[in-house]
Amino acid sequence: MMMTVETSLPTNQLRPRFTRLLRLAEPWFYLSPGIVLIALFIFVPMMIGISYAFQNINLLDPMDSGWIGWDNFAEMFDDRHFFNALSHTLNWTVSSLLLQFFFGLALALLLNREFRFRRWVQAVVFLPWAVPAFLSGLTWSWLLNPIVGPLPQWLTDIGFLRQPYNIMSDPHLAMWGPVIANVWFGIPFFAITLLAALQSIPKDLYEAASIDGASGWQQFCRVTLPFLAPMIAITVMLRTIWIANFADLIVVMTDGGPAGSTSILSSYIFTTAYQKLDFGYASAMAVFLLLLMTCYALVLLRIRHQLIK
Repeated sequence: MMMTVETSLPTNQLRPRFTRLLRLAEPWFYLSPGIVLIALFIFVPMMIGISYAFQNINLLDPMDSGWIGWDNFAEMFDDRHFFNALSHTLNWTVSSLLLQFFFGLALALLLNREFRFRRWVQAVVFLPWAVPAFLSGLTWSWLLNPIVGPLPQWLTDIGFLRQPYNIMSDPHLAMWGPVIANVWFGIPFFAITLLAALQSIPKDLYEAASIDGASGWQQFCRVTLPFLAPMIAITVMLRTIWIANFADLIVVMTDGGPAGSTSILSSYIFTTAYQKLDFGYASAMAVFLLLLMTCYALVLLRIRHQLIK
């Protein structure tokens, strides 16, 4: 009898622990297919790409390959084209982001009002976001072409240009071609996300502010902006990362020219990898861009956390 009690005690103690562990592990069983797919298609390629940054992988010289440590990074910081691309990336990202945000916010405020055919207008506003970037680049290249495109002629008629010419052949103005295309492409993202945030603001707050005598601008500053601030922080963070890595329009419209005046870091990485076939050096620049965007994202997330508080 004593032997039966002694052998049953460990079983009675282990059963609740096993049940508790099973309950803790149950969500991970459901998540395991997604985790495996994310690991296979995101983290594993990312780790392989990071490892390339420390190797000499040039397909034009396949016999001279192997681990070279930090040499790619040393070459990167001695490359003036890299720093030019970095400065162009800053100009490209800031100008595109600011124009997209302010136009998108204005459009969201407009769509938040009741008017006839509002649903149809919302569907039309979303169309640029649905167009492939490659097709957007080709379309805007045609629109800006001084021979077959209408925009240079219109700019000449209103006195902005002396005569129709291709602004993308001018090193001082060439960046504005892809920026305009990028702004047209990205406005719907801000418009739709900010519109969703606007519609979640309680109408009672505006009624109370109006009763207190607040003007439209005061209502916007004291009611709308505080509620939009967390959404603005996350959308600005996401869009900044996408714009900085968005080489499609640059490659299609200018291919980094003329004279490298529109070469941004992501397009320089693309041309280094797929034209010069130097995957080691391209991976080193990609790792630098990854670290830069990670630091930026951490700062924005910290700001958003403070705004939520």
